[in-house]
Amino acid sequence: MSLSRPLRALLLAALACCTTAAALAAETKVLRYAFPVAETGFDPVQVSDLYSRIITAHIFEPPLGYDHLARPFKLRPSTAAAMPEVSDDFRSFTFRIRPGIYFADDPAFKGKPRELTAQDYVYAVKRVFDPKLKSPAQPGLEEEKIIGLAELREAALKGQPFDYDREVEGLRALDRYTFRVQLREPRPRHLYGWASDVVGAVAREVVEAYGDKIMEHPVGTGPFRLTEWRRSSRMALERNPRYREVVYDAQPNADDAEGQALLQRFKGRRLPMVDRVEIAVIEESQPRWLAFLNGEQDVLERLPNEFVDQAVPGGTLAPNLAKRGLQMFRVPGADVTLTVFNMEDPLVGGYTPEKVALRRAMALGTDIGREIQLVRRGQAIPAQSIMPPLTSGYRSDLRTEMSAFDLPRAKALLDLYGYIDRNGDGWREQPDGQPLVLEMKTQSDQASRQLDELWKKNMDALGLRAVLKTAQWPENLKSARSGRFMLWRVGSSAGSPDGQGSLERAYGASVGKGNLARFALPAFDRVYEQLNALPDGPERQALFDQATKLLVAYAPYRVHVHRILTDLAYPWVVGYRRAPFWLDWWQYVDIDPARRPAAP
Repeated sequence: MSLSRPLRALLLAALACCTTAAALAAETKVLRYAFPVAETGFDPVQVSDLYSRIITAHIFEPPLGYDHLARPFKLRPSTAAAMPEVSDDFRSFTFRIRPGIYFADDPAFKGKPRELTAQDYVYAVKRVFDPKLKSPAQPGLEEEKIIGLAELREAALKGQPFDYDREVEGLRALDRYTFRVQLREPRPRHLYGWASDVVGAVAREVVEAYGDKIMEHPVGTGPFRLTEWRRSSRMALERNPRYREVVYDAQPNADDAEGQALLQRFKGRRLPMVDRVEIAVIEESQPRWLAFLNGEQDVLERLPNEFVDQAVPGGTLAPNLAKRGLQMFRVPGADVTLTVFNMEDPLVGGYTPEKVALRRAMALGTDIGREIQLVRRGQAIPAQSIMPPLTSGYRSDLRTEMSAFDLPRAKALLDLYGYIDRNGDGWREQPDGQPLVLEMKTQSDQASRQLDELWKKNMDALGLRAVLKTAQWPENLKSARSGRFMLWRVGSSAGSPDGQGSLERAYGASVGKGNLARFALPAFDRVYEQLNALPDGPERQALFDQATKLLVAYAPYRVHVHRILTDLAYPWVVGYRRAPFWLDWWQYVDIDPARRPAAP
């Protein structure tokens, strides 16, 4: 059967289109990796967990960001046209936003491009103060003393609707692209807050269009947009077609060979360099490890502890993995792991001597050395305070009771304050003779189970009966923020170079938000507030040390370790580098299709 010339031409054109489409599909660069913990949602002012914030950090843009390669850190403009103008007294900050930046398309914009304006940042910060949203960031931002915002919030707390249209003196748009922040008191580190996705620009019409569903509809100006979400299972983000022209540039240290090589390779390349990011939620360590070994994931963040000896024996990449061209990235984490005591719980909470003694005895009876050796496989160092490494306030030479394991002393402390076994069943009772049963909230993943087993053995050795209550991590977070728990174990990562952010976990105004322990001590709050106004230096460090002493004395948290983070990546992932404080990194990596095996 012969084809007519027009039909033949049409068929050839169709084949050409198919070939072109296939070629384009083959060139699509996809970055794949997994979260070990489920996300909670994607509204930057409402989320506090690390993994949700990794998503929001790639969607919502603050005016400032961090240089991707500079170490230890360096602020630089993001949506701002230049670094802000700062008054000599650190009370006035003027930001100018670059014109021509657009939000990702969304039905809320009714088919029209929506340009970023200064008013979007004013609105974003006001949302943090709206009591209805219960933002975990509100206490910390309130401490920045932006004139007028506390009063705006107070009016809403008295029953009035939160008035987003009311102009406040301390946060005003001066024109379409300029806004000014004015503070009641000096804040030398105020700019750090403007590098967080918490103040990432949001469009008011999007928030109003989706209402209570805004956690499911993130719309920002950043390099990626959410295109797929199966809760607690899978997320996919794609390059934002509206993203402006941003090219790879950085200022690595002169002696940073790796950073200099990355800059030379990528300088001038348009960002993002990948087209799509696919994230699976795999809470169990073994399936996550196997998925990576099978090539289903390109990057493995935070190598599970139980596979350290197999993957990086002695801190060196195993020969079988090196033969496959895998890359290892091993750095100290700017984080701390904690056991949280609910200070409002009738058993473990409170400030009386016997309650303090119970918590301190539990801390002294917790064997951190075995945790590091057996559970973490050497991938951690004992924590002496709540301040993470790489932040101001952290002291590597500090030694406190928090790193001590002293079982005889712990038992003596319990005996002294009346926590004894009155009925001979082998378990201690409370001083008034009532039963004593500790309840730890936990998760079902393997790492949590290992930590649970060790903790249970530690409590057994003290004669303290302990039970475990298992739920998903987002549910445990919700319980902790509402005060419906006794004990919970959690990790905390630094969000900026300032260690004061970690102290917010004990600040009274942050109860129910960052302060999961619900610790309320006026003496601590006074130290916390003094820290705000002081410049970095010996006087401020002395206050950090004073805050640490109070936390060690009252023990609302039992600090455990600072983790050593080991990440692995396949050879086709180019440009990966772990960031100390910031969460956005996808746009800085590339996928080399020539080195990636074809899908089966």
